[in-house]
Amino acid sequence: MGVLARAGTFPAGLGACIAKPRAMDARRSPEELLREFGGRARVVIYIASAPGAGKTRRLLEDARRMLLAERRVAIGWVETKGRPDLERLANALPRIPPRVVQVGDATFEDFDYDAAVRMKPELIVLDELAHENLSGATHAKRWQDALALREQGISVIGALNIQHLESVAPIAEGLIGYPVREIVPLSFLQSADEVIALDVPPRLLQSRVRSGKIVNEQDIERALNGVFKEQTLAMLRELLLHTVDNLTVPVVKAGRTSIAAAFVDPGVEPLPFLRRTGALAHALDLAFEIVPAQGVDRPKIERAAREVGGELLRENVEAGTPAADALHPSMIALPLGKAAQRLTNTPLPYDLFIVGAGQTYIGENPPPSPYSQTAGDRMRVGYGRLTVYIGPAAGSGKTFAMLDRAHQLAAEGTDVVAGFVETHGRAETAALLDGLTVLPSRTVVANGITYREFDRDALIARHPQVALIDELAHTNAPGSVAPKRFQDVLAVLRAGIDVLTTLNVQHLEGLGDTVRRLTGTIVRETLPDGILALADEIILVDITPDALRQRLREGKIYPPERVDTALSNFFRSENLFVLRELALREALRARYRERVASPFERLLMSIGSRRLDAPMITRASRVAARLAIDFAVAHILEPKETVDPAIVAVLRAEARKTNADWIEERAADVPARVLEIARAKPETTIAVAGTRRAPRWLQPPSFARRLLDAGARELLVLVPPETETLPEAPE
Repeated sequence: MGVLARAGTFPAGLGACIAKPRAMDARRSPEELLREFGGRARVVIYIASAPGAGKTRRLLEDARRMLLAERRVAIGWVETKGRPDLERLANALPRIPPRVVQVGDATFEDFDYDAAVRMKPELIVLDELAHENLSGATHAKRWQDALALREQGISVIGALNIQHLESVAPIAEGLIGYPVREIVPLSFLQSADEVIALDVPPRLLQSRVRSGKIVNEQDIERALNGVFKEQTLAMLRELLLHTVDNLTVPVVKAGRTSIAAAFVDPGVEPLPFLRRTGALAHALDLAFEIVPAQGVDRPKIERAAREVGGELLRENVEAGTPAADALHPSMIALPLGKAAQRLTNTPLPYDLFIVGAGQTYIGENPPPSPYSQTAGDRMRVGYGRLTVYIGPAAGSGKTFAMLDRAHQLAAEGTDVVAGFVETHGRAETAALLDGLTVLPSRTVVANGITYREFDRDALIARHPQVALIDELAHTNAPGSVAPKRFQDVLAVLRAGIDVLTTLNVQHLEGLGDTVRRLTGTIVRETLPDGILALADEIILVDITPDALRQRLREGKIYPPERVDTALSNFFRSENLFVLRELALREALRARYRERVASPFERLLMSIGSRRLDAPMITRASRVAARLAIDFAVAHILEPKETVDPAIVAVLRAEARKTNADWIEERAADVPARVLEIARAKPETTIAVAGTRRAPRWLQPPSFARRLLDAGARELLVLVPPETETLPEAPE
């Protein structure tokens, strides 16, 4: 199966198949470093969107921790650019003497590969991996030195900027306005053991430029109008995240990968079909596979696949066959026809999107948010800025990164207050509170339980420039002014205070079904996806499953009595792989938040009078929310059908919770009436629960099949909820 290329806008050249080194945490303990580097030699790469992202500092900090752990470490090459903080770190480390090369009347220094092999430390720091070596070197490029050192049994930690990657360089040249001469092949990243993304916001990089930390004072204006122009930095950052996203495709158990597979028949115009199915896949955070049938115009579908950012499979597969099931999709999209009719009458382990022939509609909708008025107020009143550090799971380093940024702001003279920071007993995190103003927490006693909560009123009265408010999805203690912490954050923003906060990707409401499907757990503590639409900055905090599991074993995430249970349940490696993938995709989605592409304008969920239809309303509402479209629920009964009023009350209440239009009627022909309701508003697609029963002789067809027989052009068939009780995800 091909690599999980992303739906939506995707720069040409980045959709190629990429191997799978795993991204890792940028701040690791000495124990983790020893574990990672203590065995076979490895190549670990820090990759950033632009100079000044902190690559060299991370290289030197890693090397220093290894040195303190009494490992043999040496600097092969670093560029401190005269910065005192980097010079201090570098001067504390052993160095491999440079090779001196005479070029005309001038002499230059360069990394000495042969000297490094003779010295043979356990780990070598090798900055600027895209560098072209001077004449007489063993290898033409520094990245070749890194691979050769690994063959010699020496580990390497190195760094480069995304613009030097061969698949990105042509795009980067158009952005920055000059040629990128030093190129690193994609195969180098493919062969690396770890790739670490350093996600730095464009405005922070610009701030570093203005402070003279990246370029000389006389070059500041030129830099800000060139490579450090905000639009250029934003695009380079997007290219970075796309690249790392492709490099970190998770390997999970069959049946649990997060894929949408679109089956293209010869009689179907591929581009409109793939645009619409790709829009749905992108909104639901599903990777997009395109499966051609026999006889499809191959060049035409290849062009369409490139345009929509899908991964085109080489083999011909038919929907509903064992070969199709072997793709293990979360959703299958296929044109209206015999295959679709057959599948709607069969229990399926995946959602089914049936697309009508000739349907071309694509809407561009504003991002959904129950706080749209708040966003509008912001433009008029001058709200504070919201920065969200998002990670794959607890313990990924979000609070650490937030506190690290707080110290940088405080050093620049900004008034920063820790409104509420949850250290979870982690010594390294708690140490970062030193030197910051910490607001006392509020104590709440409810039902005999004592809670420690964020004191929103005290913070607003103190009115700092920046507030740190941890755990955005937290549910407040009973009796609090607001039931959820994100509502407290909105109040703080409304008061004109900037907020730095943290969030695990599992807590996004719209991802509840995805997280349940991928991890087998239910997340109870959630917040609306729309809160991210208010964020001025969303920063990805990366970590590998192995490093996260090691933190768990060391007691840095949960108390010892919870460790074994967590390791064998939510913190299984396969779960952490897919959660990291979701975090990457959410960071990428933030770049497209101005508009959401949707294949329909309204979703109409048709339900029966069963309790299991209540969670189906929730499922469909989340799809509608991700697409930023209208949502309605149709509860259509036959004339003499009897129902339990209590169940209907539950269904009506569930629809009300999702802000859906509730339609309740009786009709002699229920499928025909549902179609009439749908067609009353253009571009409405009907959603129904899939059947649970296998087809039998003389058994009536499923409701989805009856809708198709009645003339439905398009249908979204959703997998019914699991009947077994799933464990809850840890908070």
